[in-house]
Amino acid sequence: MKAVQYRRVGHAPEVVEVPVPEPGPGQVLLKVTAAGLCHSDLAVMGWPEEQFPYALPMTLGHEGVGTVAARGAGVTSVTEGEAVAVYGPWGCGRCHQCAEGKENCCPRAAGLGILPPGLGSPGALAEYMLVDSPRHLVPLNGLDPLQAAPLTDAGLTPYHAIRRTLPKLLPGSTAVVIGVGGLGHLAVQLLRALTPARVVALDVSKEKLELAREVGAHETLLSDGEAASRVRGLTGGTGAQVVLDFVGAEATLAVAAASVAVAGDVTVVGLGGGTLAVGFGGGLPFEVSASFPYWGSRTELMEVLELARQGLVSSHVEIFTLEQAPEAYERLHAGEIDGRAVVLPHTSSPHSL
Repeated sequence: MKAVQYRRVGHAPEVVEVPVPEPGPGQVLLKVTAAGLCHSDLAVMGWPEEQFPYALPMTLGHEGVGTVAARGAGVTSVTEGEAVAVYGPWGCGRCHQCAEGKENCCPRAAGLGILPPGLGSPGALAEYMLVDSPRHLVPLNGLDPLQAAPLTDAGLTPYHAIRRTLPKLLPGSTAVVIGVGGLGHLAVQLLRALTPARVVALDVSKEKLELAREVGAHETLLSDGEAASRVRGLTGGTGAQVVLDFVGAEATLAVAAASVAVAGDVTVVGLGGGTLAVGFGGGLPFEVSASFPYWGSRTELMEVLELARQGLVSSHVEIFTLEQAPEAYERLHAGEIDGRAVVLPHTSSPHSL
């Protein structure tokens, strides 16, 4: 089968031929129908060799959906041909956090060598992928795979982040979304679906600000040196109750710190390498909470998919074939993808849909 692998540190990913895996006891083999590309893939491929934590070659892709192609011994909870989404942050399955479906917070996974698909384990950018347990599969129940693939991370991560802040997003409140890319454009929709807050979107790209308006942002602002003062102007000087930074660079974190209200929340999702000073004298208003969410729970993924089935959330996607995935990563790195890049492994031409 064909797969997109990161094979050498510092080199571009490659499309290669690898054997189709066979499911062992308790495992499930999926025929991948769609896989999303993420900025965190670029972050991983940007790590220097001395810091690189995973074995190479590594099949990329941590956003995947597919149909069950084969079941290992003992698997009875899914059926062959069933359409499913892959829950990515795999845990041990036995600890308190995993028992609650919060495998993204599993304290034992790293020590046991359990790694997410595409981030240490073979991922979804292939014609077939192996899933370690059927508990990591969520039924699509009629949802379009093209729409569903980005929701497994680009939808789940902002949903998890926003749920934590719901008590502060009351009528009259303001939420700021910094970076209207794959995650940010879904965050705008989630905020509109879940809260009465005014949604203000910031980005350096006029095209992405236009996308933000299309998906429901009340206000859009260029993310520049005046952005924080404009946010304060929109809020009568108080600032935003919630600021979600999907970039995470020094410049955007500075905007976040200068935009948040007293007792507000700053949530850093992006992997831009910036730092946020926390503490008295650190630049944040009093009683601000800072958080750094990681993916979300299995039940939250079910909820995100249900929002999509109800038409409240929709992924803005650009389609690529498996052979075009390296090019798609280049365009993602250059900031040329609006929304999410999605690869269809069994499609020879994106125009065939």
